[in-house]
Amino acid sequence: MCGARTGGRVVAAARVGVFALVAAVLVLSGCGVGEHLPPIPDGIPPGPGAAVPAIDLDAPGRTAGQLHGWAADRSDALNIPVMALEAYGYAAAVLARSRPDCGIGWTTLAGIANVESRHGSHGGAHIESDGRVTPPIRGIPLDGSPGVAKILDEEATARTGSSVYARAMGPFQFLPETWRRWGVDANGDGVADPDSIDDAALTAARYLCVSGGNLSTAAGWQKALLTYNQSTAYMAEVRRDAAAYSIGRHP
Repeated sequence: MCGARTGGRVVAAARVGVFALVAAVLVLSGCGVGEHLPPIPDGIPPGPGAAVPAIDLDAPGRTAGQLHGWAADRSDALNIPVMALEAYGYAAAVLARSRPDCGIGWTTLAGIANVESRHGSHGGAHIESDGRVTPPIRGIPLDGSPGVAKILDEEATARTGSSVYARAMGPFQFLPETWRRWGVDANGDGVADPDSIDDAALTAARYLCVSGGNLSTAAGWQKALLTYNQSTAYMAEVRRDAAAYSIGRHP
């Protein structure tokens, strides 16, 4: 797609935050002179994007599926899979009810997921009909090698009796310890799964709201993103992508 970026890959770098740093290789596709996309807005926080329609948040099963029409109408223009967009909208709707003081928009979640895993498509992965990303997306072992943080997977290390280094997991690239603390079941299957686009999106939304407080302010949004990943370059890329989504275009 003209203007879209390709070639995203998961890489780990030396960082002390709760998530593995995921960078993207930015390769601009060739653009024809006939295509005119609106400019990406400046400013923090990025806009909230198209309003998420009211749904029954307490319905059984994968409640996010109620947003299918809303997501399908926008999927092509945003270059986001329908199921992923449903998950981001659902997570924002849940937080709008449980944490109305937070003000997190689905665009922020979409921006993070694009940087982290290209919406669950990194390395040839895709989102299954149940929302699970397969094959599972995993970062490199955080073993303290040059340029890489050293983070043990404490549970796996205790279980095996030898050092097991953490690897970021899933479309939002959670570290195991962080997932064990914050992971939630968002699709009603009874399992909090970091490889589920639904579970990962809602978990990320909850974590960001706790971390930043009011994400409708510049200070709150920046605090949340820098807690998620202690990199200003990362924050700037997420902001750019989220701002593009906020006006109905792809980054």
